[in-house]
Amino acid sequence: MPESGPWVIGVSGSSGIPVAVRVLAALRAAGEPSALVVSAGAEAVLKEECGLRLEDLARQADSFYPDGDLASPLASGSRRTRGMAIVPCSGNTAAKVALGLSDTLLTRAAQVHLKERRKLVLLVRETPLSTVLLGHLGRLSELGCTVLTATVPYYLHPERVSEVTDFLAGRLLDQLGVEHALYQGWRQGAT
Repeated sequence: MPESGPWVIGVSGSSGIPVAVRVLAALRAAGEPSALVVSAGAEAVLKEECGLRLEDLARQADSFYPDGDLASPLASGSRRTRGMAIVPCSGNTAAKVALGLSDTLLTRAAQVHLKERRKLVLLVRETPLSTVLLGHLGRLSELGCTVLTATVPYYLHPERVSEVTDFLAGRLLDQLGVEHALYQGWRQGAT
């Protein structure tokens, strides 16, 4: 059962930020509170992929914390949360989380979720996956993280990028245990 508090949504500087935008919108639609942390690298990708400014994305969350704010409530285990997702999660961010490096609020919040044994989901957006990154992802799985990849659901026959975005956001929300209507699963409704 999720704890009280917000869902923490971290956005790192990797391609795939439209998925984060969709996750935040779905959380708001479901009446689920969210707290947002965006890395410096993600700001440039946000503008490139979504045509949005940081302020635009911050308005989609109930609260926003700058990545440099290590005094934020999200940096402490005493701040209760329902869980955390890093979407997208760059290879650099995944490595820092796997190695216990907490030099930003995004990585510190992830460390808090690990030490408090709260739900932590990473939507990794790298390809190809190097041997080094695969080692980090294996370690994260051993630590209890759920590692998702940005895999296209060909069996759903998507015709638009937005359908793939909805699927990825929905799969992430599935892992958090948040109800949504972003996609229908394999043979949903088939007899």
